[in-house]
Amino acid sequence: MGFLEKLGFKREERLQEGLEKSRDGIMGKLSKAIAGKDTVDDEVLDDLEEVLIRSDVGVPTTLKVIKRIEARVARDKYVGSGELQRILREEIIGLLKENDANKPADFDADLPNKPHVVLIVGVNGVGKTTTIGKLANMHKLAGKSVILGAADTFRAAAVQQLTIWSERADVPIIQQGQNADPAAVAYDTVAAAKKRGSDIALIDTAGRLHNKTALMDELTKIKRVMNKVVEGAPHEVILVLDASTGQNAMQQAKAFTQAVDITGLALTKLDGTAKGGIVIGISSELDVPVKYIGVGEKIEDLQIFDRVSFVEALFQDRK
Repeated sequence: MGFLEKLGFKREERLQEGLEKSRDGIMGKLSKAIAGKDTVDDEVLDDLEEVLIRSDVGVPTTLKVIKRIEARVARDKYVGSGELQRILREEIIGLLKENDANKPADFDADLPNKPHVVLIVGVNGVGKTTTIGKLANMHKLAGKSVILGAADTFRAAAVQQLTIWSERADVPIIQQGQNADPAAVAYDTVAAAKKRGSDIALIDTAGRLHNKTALMDELTKIKRVMNKVVEGAPHEVILVLDASTGQNAMQQAKAFTQAVDITGLALTKLDGTAKGGIVIGISSELDVPVKYIGVGEKIEDLQIFDRVSFVEALFQDRK
């Protein structure tokens, strides 16, 4: 049985619940846009464009979606407004599938490295430490041995918070307390993972909003010392973003991907926002895949991002 199958129906149920605010906002606006309409005409498309932009899908992605729907209407000759919901889902899924970066994380695949070293980055307040704890739990459920590294030694209580999450996930943690050298903590974590035969090492980093030079310098040092222990480390760099900030999350993603070699994204706090459309915009516009989404506060509420399931849940009228 694969990893996703082990999670079963509960995963889909939590996704539906986590996207409730975003779904209600989008579907409510969409219902008003097509009320009393028999066909998808220019007025309906204009209203749909406004709905998507106001739902934080973003202008570039919205224009691509509208263009696809226009082509669909022209091809099918007659499309009733009642079909728009289904067509919208199909065209957004099709658009996201065109971005090869958006392949789901495969927890059933063998790891190419042991230990597989993952560096977690992001500004303060996005849910970075929480995401690390939940990610550790996810890897453990997949049968992997995990170790955490508390290299965010700048922010008060960051080490303590990660320690609490390590206890919740029941995984070991390497830490040297606040104000320790982050690179030294990262080095010790990778060394411990190698010595213990751990499958995964998840390493937290300071969440300051650096300028690009300072960010590169700090992360370059961390990478350099880890690479002395395990060649090629870190093997992944995950950027954590707060989905509730909407287009600000998009701007953070662009800034970080320009400064750092980001390999994947995790979008958090989807359960507390109506701005879930930002996941679609980021998935479409960036060449970095969305790997994880946070749909609640519980330890099991970090999910592997699946574009089809996400779009189906976001644009499904449950009334």
